[in-house]
Amino acid sequence: MPAPFSVTEPPGEETPVIVEVPHAGLLVDGPALATLVAPARSIGRDADLWVDELYADAPACGATMIVANVSRYVVDLNRSERDVDADSVEGAPPNARATRGIVWRLTSDGGRVLDRPLPRRELERRLDTYYRPYHAAITSLIQRKRARFGYAILLAGHSMPSVGRAAHGDPSAFRADVVPGTRGRTSASARFIDAVDAHARASGFSVAHDDPYQGGFTTMNYGRPREASHVVQVELARRLYMDESTLQKNGGFERVREFCAELVTRLGAVRP
Repeated sequence: MPAPFSVTEPPGEETPVIVEVPHAGLLVDGPALATLVAPARSIGRDADLWVDELYADAPACGATMIVANVSRYVVDLNRSERDVDADSVEGAPPNARATRGIVWRLTSDGGRVLDRPLPRRELERRLDTYYRPYHAAITSLIQRKRARFGYAILLAGHSMPSVGRAAHGDPSAFRADVVPGTRGRTSASARFIDAVDAHARASGFSVAHDDPYQGGFTTMNYGRPREASHVVQVELARRLYMDESTLQKNGGFERVREFCAELVTRLGAVRP
């Protein structure tokens, strides 16, 4: 089995930047596969396909990069451990908002992911194997960056369907090119948020802050500017770099990859 996640350090001069890619992975291990009823295509459609490659130049730009290999259908690393419900995990309390919590039971197209609620022991296995080590690694990286530089800036790299789907809060809505998620500008210093905004607009992309995504667990849990820990989630519309029907890269891929490398460099030069 591939490692649950990888951490790549910069080969040269280091910056305070951490690039996190939690949803590009497609790994489904045996015990999880036994519970899965969603088709393989849905695994791809609900992954942030190619985002790890879009940010592949981040270490060369001075950032530390952490990339998860596990599918979000196994465990969603951008959700709280408490984000479960009785239809997803046996014995969990009712929680209407947990349809796509730490364990997804419905795809974003409205199909089923699970054939039945997971036994609690299977959730704990997934947490111990994937979720907890991943977040322990992020915590360690933030602590190291703060010790060395006085602060850390985590760029959470994501992608989004270009048009809202049925399961989203904005069905059929045409989305902006770049969506910085900062929970109402609370998860990072204004200088980091404005740097993302300025870079996207200078690159010719449309921008909508927190619409439709304000940021998930990573933004909420690690975005503590008063403690010198800054987080900006960056959602990229998939039409910019891939064909959303075939799931293959399109002609815009290299442009977006250059945008991501320049963004990492720019954030590394910002001082809060």
